[in-house]
Amino acid sequence: MNTEMMHSLVDRVIKIDRGGPESRVGKLLTVEEDYITLLNADEGIIYYNTQHIKSLTYNAKDQAEVDVEIPEDFDYIQAKDFKSILGKLTHRWVKINRGGPETLEGLMYIVSDTDDFITIVANEEIVRVSLFHIRNISYGVKIEKAKNDENNNQESGKEKSSKKEK
Repeated sequence: MNTEMMHSLVDRVIKIDRGGPESRVGKLLTVEEDYITLLNADEGIIYYNTQHIKSLTYNAKDQAEVDVEIPEDFDYIQAKDFKSILGKLTHRWVKINRGGPETLEGLMYIVSDTDDFITIVANEEIVRVSLFHIRNISYGVKIEKAKNDENNNQESGKEKSSKKEK
């Protein structure tokens, strides 16, 4: 995909792909050489390998917001290319390929410099995955959703209990 076009969508809510197990909606945080970084309300930071993105959708009329509040000191892994992102995720719990039969979750053990694969320890298995077949990857960083409804419910619950105490 054209990186110049994708740069115009940074800080906007977009949809990756039109549907299916890999499709996600989130805020586009960064566009790099061969990957993008998406902040999804449910799954946190997801890195998408751009060679596997079929489409990007941006609704110009209804500019949706992601239901998360991003703290000022929010930090996530960044690098110049997708392979470097994978290298920085070594020894972290990751999830590869969001949906479908190729979903894999486990500890990223090795990113091979000489070969084009990564090694994941999942349960009692050691799995080697070709870099070419990694469509997206995420790791444990998540942001709390905006909890306006929960806070309102808790406050009204406190009011009820204080009325009962009187």
